[in-house]
Amino acid sequence: MRVPRIFHPEPLSVNSTITLSDDAFQHTVKVLRMQEGQALELFCNDDFNYSAALTSVAKKHAQVEIIDAQANTSESPLYVHLGQVVSRGDRMDFALQKSVELGVNAITPLFSERCGVKLNGDRLEKKQQQWQKIVISACEQSGRSRVPTVHPAVSIDDFVQQAFDGLRLTLDPYAHIPLHQIHGANAAQRIQLIIGPEGGFTDTEVDRAREHQFKPIRLGPRILRTETAAMTALTAIQYEFGDLNASNE
Repeated sequence: MRVPRIFHPEPLSVNSTITLSDDAFQHTVKVLRMQEGQALELFCNDDFNYSAALTSVAKKHAQVEIIDAQANTSESPLYVHLGQVVSRGDRMDFALQKSVELGVNAITPLFSERCGVKLNGDRLEKKQQQWQKIVISACEQSGRSRVPTVHPAVSIDDFVQQAFDGLRLTLDPYAHIPLHQIHGANAAQRIQLIIGPEGGFTDTEVDRAREHQFKPIRLGPRILRTETAAMTALTAIQYEFGDLNASNE
């Protein structure tokens, strides 16, 4: 039986006993029905996996003993910040989940001219929390020990004006240059990628991003749905410059 992986939001140390967070307690005890003595694995954003065991389970909390720590080498050497325009329904959830599995380090939800989702105030704050939980769950599933941050949602105009030290890319099905022909891409250690809504970015948005050093790229001859575009682009980036290509090992 696979040992459950659980995120713990605070630092961990071997031979210590900790109380599970509310979310971790809900998942391990209420959902998985785990009991005292059962094994689990914790991680806390420090490049280690921690072997642990439940030592006590009460009605509203549970304690865990940390037994051992092992280095986790699942992080890509390539830093990727994804700017993803918010999409309807579960498409955004899918895009976030798959981007984490493909090694993204940071995510900023974006609003653009053709974005069909209207969120603000409490609704946006609740969505932000939901998106971060999706990211944590994806880390638990995929074996990562560092949890990408879901930054507060901003407009595409505000996002492109933020400083970034690295290669900046706009996914554009009408661009003339493919990813592997971008000058300096093979030496990039940090990449910022923006992906538009279902209807794509407007010409004005693409031009404005270009003014802030975002280079338009295409992935192939077909126009992809927004959630497929994120997965495909990140796969290509990790294969070309990250850790999906066996020759990079």
